Amino acid sequence: MASKDLYNNVHPVIAIAPVTISDGTALVSSVVDTLGYESVTFVVQTGTLADADATWAVTVKDGDTSSQGAHTAVDDKFLLGTESAAGWAFGDDGEARKIGYVGGKRYVSIEIDDVVANTGSAPFSVVALLGHPRSAPTPALT
Repeated sequence: MASKDLYNNVHPVIAIAPVTISDGTALVSSVVDTLGYESVTFVVQTGTLADADATWAVTVKDGDTSSQGAHTAVDDKFLLGTESAAGWAFGDDGEARKIGYVGGKRYVSIEIDDVVANTGSAPFSVVALLGHPRSAPTPALT
């Protein structure tokens, strides 16, 4: 039975809005500003994946500015979980993955790369859960 308050202590931010891709284009999330929060976890969700052999890889990036071009790949020691475990393959229909960030940069983002070319329909989305707020309760809307 749920008896603890998570609602007032997390703030969801859409990193990649629900999208369906049908080619090998890499997708880069919006920049997530962690100001006011002590933790961030990316949650990656898939839908029904039509391709029979495609795979996708996840890379978490961070930087000192909100400029996506200035972000670099995060060292594994600043990740909770692994990027390979956060990725998925053609048989992972309707699944969710997570990867956490514990680095010292204010801005983070996530990139989804098509490792084995996708030629079918591949729906997915990414939500960044900001947690451990310096001020609670957190806002109800993003």
